Amino acid sequence: MPSTIRTTTLPSGEAVPVLGQGTWKMGEDGRRHADEVNALKLGLDLGMALIDTAEMYASGGAEEVVADAIAGRRDEVFLVSKVLPSNASRAGVPAACDRSLRHLRTDRIDLYLLHWPGSVPLAETVEAFEALKKAGKIRHWGVSNFDTHEMQELVSLPAGDSVQTNQILYNLSQRGPEFDLAPWNRQRGIPLMAYSPVDQGVLARNTRLDAIAARHNATAAQLALAWVMAQDGVIAIPKAGKQEHVRQNVAALDIELTREDFAEIDRAFPPPRRKQGLQMI
Repeated sequence: MPSTIRTTTLPSGEAVPVLGQGTWKMGEDGRRHADEVNALKLGLDLGMALIDTAEMYASGGAEEVVADAIAGRRDEVFLVSKVLPSNASRAGVPAACDRSLRHLRTDRIDLYLLHWPGSVPLAETVEAFEALKKAGKIRHWGVSNFDTHEMQELVSLPAGDSVQTNQILYNLSQRGPEFDLAPWNRQRGIPLMAYSPVDQGVLARNTRLDAIAARHNATAAQLALAWVMAQDGVIAIPKAGKQEHVRQNVAALDIELTREDFAEIDRAFPPPRRKQGLQMI
């Protein structure tokens, strides 16, 4: 892994890069398949070893894009996928995992997440996750889109404290988690994984970021991404469907934000002063 990729540590003790690769909306158009595969391959070449996907993305199509990108280099990759809440039962989890393994053409998933809270009792899902660990089909498990009270419920369950991450919507436009969820996770050494760190491209067009970015010879998108990665215990997983976008994301690692930068960003995007419900897309 190139030295330019900083890492953070999971509760298991395993180090993972703070900049990974997302795949939401990949696999939806066969005409983009080659570009998407090549983008993920370049990301691996540049040290972005964490790739995040889900059974929901293009109904398994994104997992198939990932499979083509990691062919012949599986051991380089920290592979993350997600199970839908509707499949989160004692019987549904192993069936969904087997489908994902077939799509990904691998024998294991490094981190398997519950995509969002659903109607299946959490204890049942955790039991199924633990069974998959014992079977060697997953190495770790975690959750996604869980607010603070849901995380508190989770860790109170048998084996619930084995959770390795909580993947959430977090960016400059969505700073609500900083009020209680992020501190709660930090206290327990559970990293947050930030999806849509550039707010689906909205922050790339934000003029308030342009002046700050210009001081770093960077773009607004790179500044927004650098800010997310500067937060303690946060992993950013932007999607890049083309190689040039991958290079731009990696270059954000070189941005060193100053105290003045952070203050100016806070004025433009104030941190929360009260509890806000966790948003998701």
